[in-house]
Amino acid sequence: MPNFSGMWTIREQGVALQGGRWSSPPEIFQQIALFFGGSAGSGGQNYIDQRNLASTGNASDFGDMSTGASGVGAAGNTTRAVYSLGQTGAPNYVVNTLEYVTFASAGNGADFGDLTTVRQKAACASNHTRGLYGSGENATSAVNIIDFITFNTLGNATDFGDMTVTQQYRASCSSPTRGIWAGGGLAEINVIDFVVTASAGNASDFGDLTVGRYGFGGVSNATRGAFGGGFAGGYSNVIDYITMASEGNATDFGDLTGGRYLNTSASGQTIGVWAGGIAAGTVYLNTIDQVTIASTANATDFGDLVNARGYLGGSSGVSSSHGGLA
Repeated sequence: MPNFSGMWTIREQGVALQGGRWSSPPEIFQQIALFFGGSAGSGGQNYIDQRNLASTGNASDFGDMSTGASGVGAAGNTTRAVYSLGQTGAPNYVVNTLEYVTFASAGNGADFGDLTTVRQKAACASNHTRGLYGSGENATSAVNIIDFITFNTLGNATDFGDMTVTQQYRASCSSPTRGIWAGGGLAEINVIDFVVTASAGNASDFGDLTVGRYGFGGVSNATRGAFGGGFAGGYSNVIDYITMASEGNATDFGDLTGGRYLNTSASGQTIGVWAGGIAAGTVYLNTIDQVTIASTANATDFGDLVNARGYLGGSSGVSSSHGGLA
C-alpha cells in the first residue's frame, strides 16, 4: 500500500510489480511505430501498420485511414500520431486533410483538422507539444511551407515559417528542441535545414548530406539523426548521420540492406528503422531495416510490413518514442 503521504516507496513498487498490481503508462515501456498508407502502383492504400520497436518482428494491422493515400506525412508525441493524407484518389487528389490516431488504442483514423494548404509528401518533425509539416508538393509544384499543430487540441494547422529551399521528397528527424529536414527535389539536393520547434520562424541552413538525394527517411534519438535510402542517380543504400545540436555536414553511418527509395522510417530512443520503398526493377518492398542510432554500422533485418509498398513519403512512419520526445 502507499505510505501516509500517498506516495509509493521503491520497496512498495517492487512488491506491487511482483504481484501484478503495478501498472505504468504503455508509452513508457512500448515504442510503438506506425506506418501510414503508400502505394504498390495502383492507387493509394489506407493501411496503418504497427510494430513495437522494443523487439524485432513483423508489423501487424493497427487500423485504417479514412481513404487510400500516398505521400502521407505523420508527426507524433507519446499519445497521438497526426498525419496529413497527401495524395488520395478522385475527385480531390492532393488534399490538406489531417487525421489522428491514439498509439495506445488500435483503430481507424479520425478527423483532426486541415493543413494551411493542400500538399503531399510533407516531411514532419515534432516534440511533445507541436507537430511540424514541412515542404512537400501541391498538385503542380514543390512548396517551402512549414505548418504546425498542437497535438492535444483538434483544429487546423498554423503557418510556422518557410524552408531555405523549395523541394519535395525530403527526409526529416527531430531532437527535443529542433526539427531537421534534409535533401529532396528531383535534382537530388544535399541541403539540410533546421528550425527551433518551440519558436515559429523560417528555417536556417544546417549543413549538407554526404550524398544529395530524394525520397528517403530520417530517424533520430535525442542526440543524433540519420538518413537512409533515397534516389541519387540510382537506388541508394546510403545512411549518413548528423549530431543535431551542432550544425555541420553529415558523416557516413553505413548502408541499408539494399538500395531503395520512396521508403519511410520511424525511431525509438535506441533503434531506427526504414520500411518499404521501391528497389531497382520497380520492386515494391515490405522489408524493414534497423540500426542502433548511437553507433555506426550497416543496417540489419528487423522484419516486414504487412504489405509491400512504396510512395510512402519520408515521414509516413512515426513512433511514440522518437528523438523529439526525450
